[in-house]
Amino acid sequence: MGRSVLVGFDRSDVGRAVLALLASSIGFGLAGWLLPGIAFDGWMPVLLTALIMAVAGLVIRPVLVTVATPLGWAGALVLALLGQAVLAYFALSVVPGVQVDSFFAAFWATWIVAGVATLASWLMTAGTNDAVFVHLVRGARRGRPVPDPEVTGILFVQLDGVPFPVLQWGVMGGTLPTLSRWIRDGSHEFMEWTPTLPATTPASQMGILHGTTDGIPAFRWVDRATGRVFVANKPSDAVDIEALHSDGRGLLADGGVSVSNLFSGDAPTTFATMSRVGALRGDRDGRRRFNRFLMRPDGFMRGVVRTTSELVRERTQARRQIRQNMRPRVHRGWDFAGERGALNGIMRDFNSVMVGEALAAGARSIYVDFVDYDAVAHHAGIMRPESLDALAGLDSLLGQLEKVAAEAQRDYRIVVLSDHGQSQGEVFADRYGESLSDLVSRIAGTTVAGTEVNTEGSAQVDVLTEEQPPLVAQALRAGSADTIEQAHAEESAAQTAVTSSSAAGAPADGAPEQPMLVFGSGNLGLVYASGEDHRLNRAEIDARWPGLLPGLAGHEGVSFLVVDTADGPVAIGPSGEHRLRDGLVTGTDPLTPFRPEAAAFLLRASSMPEAPDIAVNSLLDPVTGEVAAFEGLVGCHGGLGGWQDRAMLVWPSDLPQPPERLIGADAVHRQLVSWLEHLGHRADLPPARPRTYDTGRSRAT
Repeated sequence: MGRSVLVGFDRSDVGRAVLALLASSIGFGLAGWLLPGIAFDGWMPVLLTALIMAVAGLVIRPVLVTVATPLGWAGALVLALLGQAVLAYFALSVVPGVQVDSFFAAFWATWIVAGVATLASWLMTAGTNDAVFVHLVRGARRGRPVPDPEVTGILFVQLDGVPFPVLQWGVMGGTLPTLSRWIRDGSHEFMEWTPTLPATTPASQMGILHGTTDGIPAFRWVDRATGRVFVANKPSDAVDIEALHSDGRGLLADGGVSVSNLFSGDAPTTFATMSRVGALRGDRDGRRRFNRFLMRPDGFMRGVVRTTSELVRERTQARRQIRQNMRPRVHRGWDFAGERGALNGIMRDFNSVMVGEALAAGARSIYVDFVDYDAVAHHAGIMRPESLDALAGLDSLLGQLEKVAAEAQRDYRIVVLSDHGQSQGEVFADRYGESLSDLVSRIAGTTVAGTEVNTEGSAQVDVLTEEQPPLVAQALRAGSADTIEQAHAEESAAQTAVTSSSAAGAPADGAPEQPMLVFGSGNLGLVYASGEDHRLNRAEIDARWPGLLPGLAGHEGVSFLVVDTADGPVAIGPSGEHRLRDGLVTGTDPLTPFRPEAAAFLLRASSMPEAPDIAVNSLLDPVTGEVAAFEGLVGCHGGLGGWQDRAMLVWPSDLPQPPERLIGADAVHRQLVSWLEHLGHRADLPPARPRTYDTGRSRAT
C-alpha cells in the first residue's frame, strides 16, 4: 500500500483541537440551558470550563487508563463515565461565573458534552469510521521505526461467513466500494475456495491458522477417548483443542498478532482470542489500548450510540420481517438484539482499535475475525438488507484499515478471506413441527440430551466477559442472554450424561437406556450413543434401536445420514446408499444433489475418531437450493448443500498466484504461509513439534 493517504493529516491536529474545544463549549452551553443545576454568567465561563476540562483530561486520562487496565472493559466503561463526570465537576467548580449545584448535575452535563463531541466528530468525518481511525493514523505516522522495515507485513482480515457469490455480487454492483475499487483497479484479485466438511469456524480457523482440520467434526462433539463434550467457543475447551493441534509453527508464529479469533495461530501476542484468554501480555495491552479509546468523550459516546442504534435497528428490522411475512425467518428476540448491538458496536470498534494499534506498532502479521455479517445473516438471511448492510460496514472498515496501513512504519499487504459461506432455509423444527432431538427420541423411544442452540455469534462477546475480573465476569454471565444460558445448561447436561454413562458401563438387561446425545451444527446433526468408547456401527445401532436408521433416512427433512459398517462408512438416503470407500451405489445415490467432492468430504469426516455414530444432513431443496438448519437459524453452515462451502479469498495481485482451486482450510493455510515466506517471513522459526492429536497420545487434560 502506498503512503499517500491522509497526507497532511498532522497539519490538521490544531484545527481538530480547536473544533473539539468548540464542541465541548457548545455542550456545556447546552447543559447550562437544559439542566437546572448548572448556570453560566455568559459565554466566557463556558469556554474556560471547556478549556480546563480538556487540559485536566490530558493529565487524568492516562491515570484512569492505568487504573482501568486490570478491571477489564466493564470497569473501563464505569471509570470512563465517572472520570468524565469528575473532570466536568472539577472544571465547573473552579471557574468563576459558574454555578453547579451537585456532582449529579455535572454527571448529566458530561453526557450532553460527550453527545455534542460525538456529533461534531461525526460531522468532521462525514459520518464514516474516521472517528475511530483518526488517532490510529496519527499514531502510525509517529510510530517507532521497526527493526526490519525491509520485510513487508500482511494483514489478514477474516469476514466471517461471507459466501463467494455475495462478495461477487457486491463487487459487481459496487455496493462494497473498497473491495470493488481494489479489484477493478487491479491491486487485488479474488477467487472462491472450498471448505471441506464441516464448514464451520472452528474447523476452518484451525485449518487456516494451524494447518490441520482433523479432529473437529462440528461446533460441538464428543471426544470418546476422554469422555468429554467439546464446545469450540468455550474458553477452556478452545485452550485444549489448540493444544492438541498446534505444532508451534502456526500462521502467526513469526511475530504475529491474533485479534478476536477462536485460535491463536501460535501468535506471540493475542487480543480477545478464545484459546488464549488472559494467558499473554497482549490481553492486558489490549485492555490498555482500548480503554484509552473509551476514555475519550467521543469514543465512549460512540460506543453507547452505535450499540443503542444497532439495538433499535434490529428490533425494527425484525418486526419488518414479520409485517411483510418474509420467509424464511426465525424469531429475533432481545437476546440477539443485544448480541448484534455488541458485535456491530463496541466489538467492531475494539477489533478496529486493536488492529490499528498493531499496524502502528509494525507487527509482522495480523489476523482478525469480524463476525458482523455472519451473526446477522444467521438470524436475518444471507441476502437480506440488514446482512448486506453489515457487510457494507465491514467494507468501509477495510478502507479505514487501508489508510492506517498506508501510514505505518512497515509496508503492508491486505488479504481478505472468509472461513466458510452460508446456506439459507427454514429451520427444521419449524418445517416439521419437531426438532432433530425430538425426532430421534420419538423414533428410538429413548431420552435425548444435547443442544441445538446456536451460540457461535456470542463467542467474541463471551471472550470479553471471560477477560473481566472474576466478580465482574460472574455478574456479566448472570445477565447473559437466555439462549446462551440455555445452551450452556444443555451442554452441561450432555457432559453429565456422557460422564455418568461411562462410569456406569453398558446397561444391564432391563435397566433404563442411557440417553442419546444430539447436537445441531447448522444443517448437520450429530447423534451419539452416550458412554461408548467406540463408534457404533450399523449392526450395533440396528440391534439397539431397530427403527432409528430407517426412520431418519426416510424422513422428508433428511437428505442422507452416514453410519459406519463392516465395509466402511456409508451414506444412506430414502431410496439408496453410497458406500464412501469404494463409491459403490445401490438404488438412488443420495449424494447426487451435492457437489462432486461430497463423498470424499464425508469419507474424511466420518473417518475421524470423533465422528458421531450417526451424522444427519438435512434436505437440500431442489427448487430453491435451501437447507433446513437443526439450529434456530435462517442462515447456517456445518453440513452440505447451498453456499456454505463456497468461501472467498481476496489477495494483492503482486503476490504469487494461488492454484486454480483451493480445497480445504489446510490448503488455504499453505497458501497464506507461502505468501509470508515470499515476503521474507518465517526464516528463523524452530522445527515443528509433533501434534498431540497426530501422535495419538493421551488426550486427557
